[in-house]
Amino acid sequence: MNHRAPGSAGSHTYPARTFPGKKFPGQYGNKNCTVSNLSLVKVDAERNLLFIKGAIPGPINGTVFVEKN
Repeated sequence: MNHRAPGSAGSHTYPARTFPGKKFPGQYGNKNCTVSNLSLVKVDAERNLLFIKGAIPGPINGTVFVEKN
């Protein structure tokens, strides 16, 4: 199974180059992501929990950094 295999890369003798934007395999998902306008619903200081309303990016049990704007 080759999910990111490019297939044909381009033309023959003319234009003799690969056009910009051609889909090629590469890295995906290893970048940091910033999401703004999320709501802090509740703080549980006893259990060190923040309850945030909205879509949190990243994997389950991933590290999330919370900043005040």
